[in-house]
Amino acid sequence: MIPDRIIEQGTLTTDGARTAVEVRLPWYRALPGSCIAGAKLSIDGVEAPTESLRWRMNDREFSFGELVDETGEWWFPTDSAVLSGDIPVADDADHEVRVDLTLYIPYIIISDTETLHIEEHDVKTMKAVAA
Repeated sequence: MIPDRIIEQGTLTTDGARTAVEVRLPWYRALPGSCIAGAKLSIDGVEAPTESLRWRMNDREFSFGELVDETGEWWFPTDSAVLSGDIPVADDADHEVRVDLTLYIPYIIISDTETLHIEEHDVKTMKAVAA
């Protein structure tokens, strides 16, 4: 819905092995953590291994498996979350950052057994800063 604003410009950080970027909700209403169905993080065409991905919001960090039942933490449209993964990148260089998000929208029912899910992505070029 608002895919060009998913990645926060200028937020790419790295410690050399692990890389993170801030992301914004591409939806107009807050969603509980359980509605964040998945994400991918790619830097310069290299995708972070799925098992290394972590999602941080409200000062708590989750694997995507932990988010499945998370109804106590909410992602608000005005708040950034942090998506991180194991991708080695050099700081002080321009990198192409791609984030893919899959979200479930619990209050839009599309069949007897299914709610709406959206898949959005954003790509931005930015310098990495040492974490």
